[in-house]
Amino acid sequence: MIVELPDTTVSKISRALVNVREEGGAVALGRVLTLVIATRHGAEEQVIEAANDASREHPMRVIVLMIGDEAGTPRLDAEIRVGGDAGASEVVLLRAYGDAGSNTESLVTGLLLPDAPVVAWWPTDTPDMPSKSAIGRIAQRRITDASTQADPAAWVASLGDHYAPGDTDFAWTRLTRWREQLAAVLDQPPYEPVTAVEVRGAADSPSTGLLAAWLRLKLDVPVTYEYLGSDEWPHGIKSVRLVRPSGDTLLERPASAVAVLTQPGQPSHELVFPRRTLRECLAEELRRLDPDVLYGRVITEGWELLGPPATATETHG
Repeated sequence: MIVELPDTTVSKISRALVNVREEGGAVALGRVLTLVIATRHGAEEQVIEAANDASREHPMRVIVLMIGDEAGTPRLDAEIRVGGDAGASEVVLLRAYGDAGSNTESLVTGLLLPDAPVVAWWPTDTPDMPSKSAIGRIAQRRITDASTQADPAAWVASLGDHYAPGDTDFAWTRLTRWREQLAAVLDQPPYEPVTAVEVRGAADSPSTGLLAAWLRLKLDVPVTYEYLGSDEWPHGIKSVRLVRPSGDTLLERPASAVAVLTQPGQPSHELVFPRRTLRECLAEELRRLDPDVLYGRVITEGWELLGPPATATETHG
């Protein structure tokens, strides 16, 4: 069900939510959090779809905030989606124009679920310091996405400069499979120490540098990382090489959805390794509402230890 509320107010939207629940049988009971999505006009449907999918695991209220032309006539339009149009969530779309969008915190606070955690997500345009922004101040967790920034590598490099407990970025979330697989490799014979690491990825892959920083922090060995041209590798992480006394262990993607694990004295293993979807990343981040301490250490301590990316000459001689 979709309820349109043109030229409205926050109090009218709140009353409409109560009416929708009473008349349609939808209830707020069981909603575990409020997800506030700050995005631009025209970019909302993709993120709403991801939030609806994630809501099947995390029932929630989703507030989608879109700020229009600040010089326009003040107006707040809203849309409420429940039932089949909202997955297991309630979706409230707010389209603010002119001065109506000048105080984003006041637009949101009256629609938050009482006594429930708040998660903020900026899918596209992100404030320089999310934790200090109007929406970020009321959120326990704050999600950004380096891949949508104009310069993803530079954005990742700056994450530690404005980090606050509760911050995270989907560039980190997309590393989960890589981290799990590499940890599993090191938990198996021959239990030799890693003496060096090489990480390679596409030029538009902010996760490449983060994976290198994580390995530098956890293994405390020299780690080099390299960004490849689009003709060599189009998207995401390409490979990780662990240098050990008995020979190198290589985890490499020959194609975007698979990876091959090669270890000395063992047959190669082909692994299913698809790139993670937006829905998967969002659902994972919503599983924990406490600060991700390891992420904070990686983008601060790990990044400082890492150094700049290597050039092709430095990596390949």
